[in-house]
Amino acid sequence: MSQLLDILSSVGMWEAVLRIATPLIFGTLGVLLCERVGVLNLGIEGIMTFGAMVGWVTVYSGGDLWTGMLAAAVGGAAFGLLHALLTVPLGLSQHVTGLGITLFASSFAYYTFRLAVPVATSPPTVDPFRPWPVPVLSDIPFVGPVLFNQTPPTYLALALVALLAWGLYRTPLGLALRMTGENPHAVEAQGIDPVWLRICTIMAGSALMGLGGAFLTLAAFNSFFPTMVQGRGWICVALVVFASWKPGRALLGALLFAFFDAFQLRLQTVVEGVPYQLFLMLPYLLSILALILMARRARVPQALMQPYRRGER
Repeated sequence: MSQLLDILSSVGMWEAVLRIATPLIFGTLGVLLCERVGVLNLGIEGIMTFGAMVGWVTVYSGGDLWTGMLAAAVGGAAFGLLHALLTVPLGLSQHVTGLGITLFASSFAYYTFRLAVPVATSPPTVDPFRPWPVPVLSDIPFVGPVLFNQTPPTYLALALVALLAWGLYRTPLGLALRMTGENPHAVEAQGIDPVWLRICTIMAGSALMGLGGAFLTLAAFNSFFPTMVQGRGWICVALVVFASWKPGRALLGALLFAFFDAFQLRLQTVVEGVPYQLFLMLPYLLSILALILMARRARVPQALMQPYRRGER
């Protein structure tokens, strides 16, 4: 018991929670944006993989870290545009299109990586983002190192949560976005084109997914390998349901999953004689349990996964 308390009271444990949560925050906000306008984007897994690759290749080729993040966002937005064109004007299946985007983006990422690095005995590395301590605030006992000694992309992710929460619920644009996911015909009646609004929002959400992938190669790690996303995209899709499509709850869900993940890593060093695979299952099992408990009260956007056609009701 004392060892468990030591784990839970350690600064390193909670620093890791925020670090592990960062790509989930980017990805969850991206999925949330897409679904708020009525489009399910299952391409997130591939978009995050492509973002991780293009961000890393940009820095490896001589660009700075923020240019790498920008390149990942642009790459994500490009795949978002492809997904949007197929699902919004053409009205194709959002499930099939999203899975196709995932397969295409993942394969294209690996192909492009091999073009940039054709032969390598060991994975090439770049100099990643370093923790940036916030003056004064980082000196606060316990809270300071946890919240104010993170990498710049983590601060950006937290800022985006607040920005998105404000934008969705405090601005006319946010109202239009939410109404597009509920009743796009009502949006059209106000003189706003739901088709273009959906397309632009899907591109913005996909750009956030790309940033989540870039965090893995430019902050969490310093190299790229094709399987590094490891299902984080699917976790983000589930977290949006857990969050009831609200940015604040999305942050809470990402932190909760990250806590389970960081805790199981440290638990492996304390508990002996238990196969490590059981510890790896722990975050997912607990997340499924939390999802079941929260999903019963979640209110799904009424126009989610429903293609919009002008003149039809």
